[in-house]
Formats: sequence, structure tokens, C-alpha cells
Amino acid sequence: MEFIVTLFAAFILVFGFVKPVVADSRYIGSGSMAPTLKVGHGPLQKDRVLVNKLAYEFGEQERGDIVLFESVEGGEDDLIKRVIAVEGDAVELRRGILYLNGGRQEEPYLKRKPKDRRSFGPETVPDGHVFMMGDNRTRSHDSRFFGPVPKEKLIGEAVLLYWPVGRAGRIQ
Repeated sequence: MEFIVTLFAAFILVFGFVKPVVADSRYIGSGSMAPTLKVGHGPLQKDRVLVNKLAYEFGEQERGDIVLFESVEGGEDDLIKRVIAVEGDAVELRRGILYLNGGRQEEPYLKRKPKDRRSFGPETVPDGHVFMMGDNRTRSHDSRFFGPVPKEKLIGEAVLLYWPVGRAGRIQ
């Protein structure tokens, strides 16, 4: 009987507190964050990440964070993108190259020169918002299209890639 009570308490703790409040597991359903996060061709090949839901309860978003957020366009699926600019930043793309506040930015997470040569902005990120973009710029529907994301839409920071095991580790 003690085992059943312990199991029930653990179940309540995990699904009643940890998952809704502390951390969540998500799989990557699109290629917008490749090559950082990949989507495979089968359920066991999709990257899975651990999302820290408390990350922004005690701190601010930083440029480079990979964040899970609610769709700002009313879609059912949550999105995962990289914070490119924070409130007050002027963000601009010139022929695919990122500029923040007038200065060219190095983006080592892109792994290669962007194929998407479009231009955007400059646009200043309003207070209470962040500007999100996918690492795979040609396949990412992001803040260039739907605008800066209100901070209240942020769910948490993706901090750990845990599946597939061969790629497991801290997300950069």
C-alpha cells in the first residue's frame, strides 16, 4: 500500500506541479531551428528538448536564448525560436546579415553564411517584447513576419537537448 501511495504522490507531483510550473519536454516539429535543433523523419528521430519554465520568472531574456513561446497569431502550436533582439534594440537584416543597433552581429549558431539574402527593418523592439528568429532563416516564420513577441507569451527557455542521445547536451 505504501508503494501505491508513493507512486500516486510522485504522479501528482510530476504532472500537477513540475510539468505545468517548472519544466516541460517538447519535440521539435519543424526545421526552422536547424542546424541547432533538427526534425527527423520518424517520432524517435525528432530532437527533444527540456524547457525551463522558471527561467524568466527570476531573470530576463538574453540575446541568443532559445525560447518556447505561444503563437502570437492564434495558432495552436507553440513555437521555438532564438531571441535575436530585446526591448529597445534596433534590429535589421541587410541582405541576410544581422545588424543590432547599427552593428553587424556574429551568429556562430548559423554554421554557415545565410542563404536567405532578404532585407528587413530597421525595427525597434518595443518595451515588453523580444524579437525572435529561427536559425534556418529560409524556413522560419518568425518576428520578421508576425512582429516582436510580447514577453507574456514566453513559456520558457529550452536548455537541454536530451534526444537523440548521441546529440544530447546543453543547447547553444
